[in-house]
Amino acid sequence: MGCAMTAAVPVDPTTTTAWASLTELKKGLNPDLRGWFADDPQRAQRMSFTAGDLFVDLSKNLVTDDILAALVRLGDQVDLPARRDAMFAGERINVTENRSVLHTALRLPKSAELEVDGQNVVEDVHATLEKVYDFARTVRSGEWKGVTGKRIETIVNIGIGGSDLGPVMVYEALQPYVQEGLSARFVSNIDPTDIAEKTRGLDPETTLFIVASKTFTTLETLTNARLAKAWLLDSLKSAGAIDGSDSQAADAVAKHFVAVSTALDKVAEFGIDTANAFGFWDWVGGRYSVDSAIGTSLAVVLGPENFADFLGGFHAIDEHFRSEPLASNVPALMGLLNVWNVNFLDARTHAVLPYSQYLHRFPAYLQQLTMESNGKGVRWDGTQVTCSTGEVFWGEPGTNGQHAFYQLIHQGTQLVPCDFIAFANPAHPLKDGAADVHELFLANFFAQTAALAFGKTADQVRAEGTDEAIVPARVFTGNRPTTSIMSASLTPSVVGQLIALYEHITFVQGIVWGIDSFDQWGVELGKQLAKAVTPAVGGDEHALEQVDASTQGLIRFYRQHRTA
Repeated sequence: MGCAMTAAVPVDPTTTTAWASLTELKKGLNPDLRGWFADDPQRAQRMSFTAGDLFVDLSKNLVTDDILAALVRLGDQVDLPARRDAMFAGERINVTENRSVLHTALRLPKSAELEVDGQNVVEDVHATLEKVYDFARTVRSGEWKGVTGKRIETIVNIGIGGSDLGPVMVYEALQPYVQEGLSARFVSNIDPTDIAEKTRGLDPETTLFIVASKTFTTLETLTNARLAKAWLLDSLKSAGAIDGSDSQAADAVAKHFVAVSTALDKVAEFGIDTANAFGFWDWVGGRYSVDSAIGTSLAVVLGPENFADFLGGFHAIDEHFRSEPLASNVPALMGLLNVWNVNFLDARTHAVLPYSQYLHRFPAYLQQLTMESNGKGVRWDGTQVTCSTGEVFWGEPGTNGQHAFYQLIHQGTQLVPCDFIAFANPAHPLKDGAADVHELFLANFFAQTAALAFGKTADQVRAEGTDEAIVPARVFTGNRPTTSIMSASLTPSVVGQLIALYEHITFVQGIVWGIDSFDQWGVELGKQLAKAVTPAVGGDEHALEQVDASTQGLIRFYRQHRTA
């Protein structure tokens, strides 16, 4: 298994009978969540589902039972179950790169078997996991020491894109699980401010860098890695911890740098001991890699046991998505609802609003996952798409957002579907006098989805004694679609479940639209042009003449005003 290329022509969703049904249902739709709930006491129960530890309420979306049934039929008619099964089996559904798509294999239990190109990839995954776990244990126990014999206190992860967004998001989400005496920082931007600020105040004798780059050629990552090496050696020399000899410098790099990479020759050339390089595979896309060796920084600060729980959370949702019928399959239903919102309700953005400060980086993480995956105008067979694709994902934690952009969501002219995420149990159960602060916090979560759904009529506003002249300003139309996701607590497993949920939602939308959600050619052109422009920025007049007039003017302004 796992060798075939799955390159069949994608089904054009707009030619299916389900799409035609949805088009007719949209024509006759008069959204009335207030009336729907009043007329159907079972609506919330019927449209709420459980996946793993997640309770998901879809009832406040602008759908009827007929619309949901048509969406499920659409999933069947675009071969969603077959494409899902092909992904889990290791078929090469990433057509433009001729690769399997097996992030789900990263969280399979050790007892599982999955053969791809004659190799049981589960054995490879767990061999790497054990190597990562062994390394994590040596750092956590203090057995791993820096060049002066001190134990490591700070992990600095150097990566970009999926090598950064996933680890930093999970680190922030799981702060209560970080081992005391250990912390992590994350460097990604090639803006020198990033590495300068992230190394500020660190003790080089207790700092360990993890350089995450599969090929060990990523421009931003390797530039920052070289800057980190220079900072380490200069700081150690200034402190008298090492002299200027090459041997001591090499020893320092070997004890303060490890790599997540498969390019062992380049790792060794940098000065990292190849025994401390942790690899992953070409069937793991960067934005799907936080549960691979890319998560080494997490395994260190959280511990192997918590990291294993994290992987178990992914696997729980994988199994739900793989086995549950579409009509009760949470990722499938949420993905199909997103298609409804984009293609039939003309939604252009999608807000993710976690009522948990620990998840403050989750919307940013989802931006790469969703928009790098589905921000495409060509189907996997090279033909143009036949409908709108992708959404702009964004969001901030509640209640911060309530004092910022919720105004537009409630009363603006744009339809913004929202996912609200909350947890029954707080990490810090604090009280303000007799008041439970978490209950006050969650009261906002519950109230906002109700307000968006049911709004406030002019008669209700008048009944409050409002002056007639300002009644229109205080009317809320309601019928603003939301999905509510709740769990008992924000644990490593639940974080894994949330990530896997949105991975599969993204996959479902890609299948409906007929696009390859696993390549990312759109990020390449800017990188290529940056290399061509670099000599012009540095003063090469011939190179400057080769760029467009606008870019020339910008570069000249830069060169005239650069002072340092």
